[in-house]
Amino acid sequence: MRLHVAAGMAALVLGVCVVGGCNSTLTSPDRWSAPPDAVVIDILQMNGDRSFSPSRASVPAGRTVVWHNLDFNVHHVVVDADGLDTGDIRPGAFSAPIEPGADGRYHCTIHPSMVGALKSDR
Repeated sequence: MRLHVAAGMAALVLGVCVVGGCNSTLTSPDRWSAPPDAVVIDILQMNGDRSFSPSRASVPAGRTVVWHNLDFNVHHVVVDADGLDTGDIRPGAFSAPIEPGADGRYHCTIHPSMVGALKSDR
């Protein structure tokens, strides 16, 4: 009897975790690929100016930027000068493409120590 109760409780906890994870609210859609001509910046981990690769990215004129979350945590990138905002980026997903208008820094709003920079080749 105790085994059945314990198994039932474990199934209930697992079910709540699965349903709760599936219903989390995101401010941007999950994207599982980047546009072919986009500059891709990988999100590696929470490690200051080593959180992104490349941490300083050059963006040619007319090209967009996407962030690819290779970490196990959700991240949310904002370009400081433009106020451009990726919304939440789930693990494994790409952000929506953005076209930065100015050089400058960007950071993760969830983990503010995560910083990088964009250099526009315009």
